[in-house]
Amino acid sequence: MSIVKYTPFAEFDTFPAGLRVFQDTVNRLFSEPNGRPWVPAVDIQETENELIVKADIPDVDMKDIDVRMENGTLTLRGERKFGQEKNEGGWHRLERGYGSFERVFTLPDTVDADAVKADYKNGVLTITLPKKEVAKPRQIKVSVNG
Repeated sequence: MSIVKYTPFAEFDTFPAGLRVFQDTVNRLFSEPNGRPWVPAVDIQETENELIVKADIPDVDMKDIDVRMENGTLTLRGERKFGQEKNEGGWHRLERGYGSFERVFTLPDTVDADAVKADYKNGVLTITLPKKEVAKPRQIKVSVNG
């Protein structure tokens, strides 16, 4: 019987890009405060006339949020700062993430960039991306000749 060496990460040797992704993730985990990056949760809904992006960004001031749309991408950047209460004692648990974040979304060509609106209420950032008139569905009546 021969001895076979077990190599659990052997697939990463054949896929250098996979190793890079793994290494980047580990590096990011150790470089972020609290051991993990904070990224706000996002919902994206498409209706007949628009795309709606909702991001949960509680405890973030409007001055710390940057929303940009350029070259077919929507970028959300911001920072949730750890408050002064850190210096006050008695912490039993600290689970909420803090620090800067960035989310980038590729948008379809059907979005009307000139009519984009953003609203921030109750910790939820809502970005409304209207569709161009060309992209909106329209109904065509078909007549039957018979």
